[in-house]
Amino acid sequence: VQLRRWGGLVQAGGSLRLSCAASGFISDYIGWFRQAPGKEREGVSFISTVDGSTHIEDSVKGRFTISRDNAKNTVYLQMNKLKPEDTATYYCATENHRGYPIWTIRIKGVGRHFGSWGQGTLVTVSS
Repeated sequence: VQLRRWGGLVQAGGSLRLSCAASGFISDYIGWFRQAPGKEREGVSFISTVDGSTHIEDSVKGRFTISRDNAKNTVYLQMNKLKPEDTATYYCATENHRGYPIWTIRIKGVGRHFGSWGQGTLVTVSS
């Protein structure tokens, strides 16, 4: 899993797009997590590589959009109306129950175990 577009510093209300290229085995879901300083990692948004359906956490619903380009095995996270509380290191991840660490997100009633991680990128939103 490789993060292609780095994060950066953006003002509140601004936008940023992250991209993630996955190689090798492609799991049913690919998505994004984030971890703010001193806080636990949390899920942000996920997309099915099978049917394109998405799962978006309430904290970013209406502001973040996830999309995919299957031909390029690339997933995008479009982040709009950014807030200071969005400041975090963002990680791209695919399912891998043998990876480490394992974070489980319940999507459509099924626990999805994410364990393959891209390198994180810091997104800083200034007020």
